[in-house]
Amino acid sequence: QVHVVESGGGLVQPGGSLRLSCVVSGSTFSIWAMGWYRQTPGTQRELVAHIREDHSTDYRDSVKGRFTISRDNAKNTVFLQMNSLKPEDTAVYYCNALGPLWGWGQGTQVTVSS
Repeated sequence: QVHVVESGGGLVQPGGSLRLSCVVSGSTFSIWAMGWYRQTPGTQRELVAHIREDHSTDYRDSVKGRFTISRDNAKNTVFLQMNSLKPEDTAVYYCNALGPLWGWGQGTQVTVSS
């Protein structure tokens, strides 16, 4: 069974930065395209960024130029570097194989507020 653990969230002021990490166990990590998703109360989870097996990436328009997704296959880990954070980035952030394909982890809360 695949298990994902997200970390790195917190409270940050507008314009600040955070780096999220997601460690995956129970699967051959390198074969999967991976995505970072986010959700706020009362809304559907949305895909923020994804990275394919060949390390090519894509982002939703609202985070382009501010967020960077990367992966370390040796450590079964996917990262999300978030810069120039805005209050509208406040959400619980989750990672999953692109689809999504697996069950959800507990997520990590990101709060952008002054």
